[in-house]
Amino acid sequence: MDHDLEVITEAGLLISDGKILKKGSFDLLRKNASKSVFIEEIQQDLVAIPGLVDPHTHICFYGSRAKDYAKRLEGISYQEIAAAGGGIWDTVSKTRAATYKQLLDNTSTRATHMLQHGITTAEIKSGYGLNLEDEIKMLRVINEAGNTLPIDLVPTCLAAHILPCDFNGSSLQYLDWIISELLPAVSKNRLAKRVDIFIEKEAFGEEEATTFLKRALSMGFNLTVHADQFTTGGSRAAITAGASSADHLEASGEKEIQALGNSQVTAIALPGASLGLGTAFTPARKILDAGGALAIGSDWNPGSAPMGDLLTQAAILGAYEKLSMAETLAAITIRGAHALNLADRGILTRDMIADVAAFPCSDFQEIMYHQGQMKPSTVWKKGEKITNNVS
Repeated sequence: MDHDLEVITEAGLLISDGKILKKGSFDLLRKNASKSVFIEEIQQDLVAIPGLVDPHTHICFYGSRAKDYAKRLEGISYQEIAAAGGGIWDTVSKTRAATYKQLLDNTSTRATHMLQHGITTAEIKSGYGLNLEDEIKMLRVINEAGNTLPIDLVPTCLAAHILPCDFNGSSLQYLDWIISELLPAVSKNRLAKRVDIFIEKEAFGEEEATTFLKRALSMGFNLTVHADQFTTGGSRAAITAGASSADHLEASGEKEIQALGNSQVTAIALPGASLGLGTAFTPARKILDAGGALAIGSDWNPGSAPMGDLLTQAAILGAYEKLSMAETLAAITIRGAHALNLADRGILTRDMIADVAAFPCSDFQEIMYHQGQMKPSTVWKKGEKITNNVS
């Protein structure tokens, strides 16, 4: 609950080499600081929280799917649009046609936007290439953007997004190709340590996906799963294979919720997809009550979740699912980091990376109260000030 959060007033952080050495009273830290320490004193009221972590995005893409969105508003389903040649395949075609520079520029622009809005760590998936050349191109773009920008980007290989229209073989043969040809190249070039798969009727079945995930795990990859978005089965595969997270879960029922609560798999809610598709939200309250760990991601992508505003989505989900502000903040900081297997961020305490988002208010409850419209006025990444006066 909110009253369980530790709130330090007139607080300070002592930072060295991008990590937090101490937290506590600003006056006491200043009094005990050596002469070599640079001191920055902020006079205005600000609430500083850990830098936000977005554990699920698809921001490496090219083109728009506004026409798909318009069709959904007219009552045509996501699956019907995909079957008619729209959906994911439409973005695959545009992303394949894009140059490396075009893709890098677009991805960097979106990642910079996220950083300015307090997100200091974000996962980015491939999955709009679906062949060796273009999956590698996407992962190289994600890595270069992460090496260039002051935001940590975590690449995930989602070649198992859908069965490509131009692949001459079955879904099982395509998954075998990913294992035998693509993932060795990804591993050799150190392009990603994580593998994802979309388990759904129009993508891959539970049984073949479970086998695929176990094979990827044996190759040294961490696992995450697009699970239970329209039908169930994906969360069961995630648990069976030992995935770090199961993402979406809008279709999860009582059986799936209890299984997740009894597992070590982090449940990632993606309210942006619910808003974009007009579907139910992830049963976040029930997952927490069952003992599950809940993270929230934006799912920023050109099709089902074009909004890309993590804080607004988290606030909306919190209102609908009756999440305390503390639960919501945890879901976009430390729980998001945990879902990405990152134990060095998401909380402001000793030995953690000094990623901080500061909001122009005097009470942390104001952040969610404004439902994402209050943006951070200052962001620090590894102790370095990145921006202020963010709009």
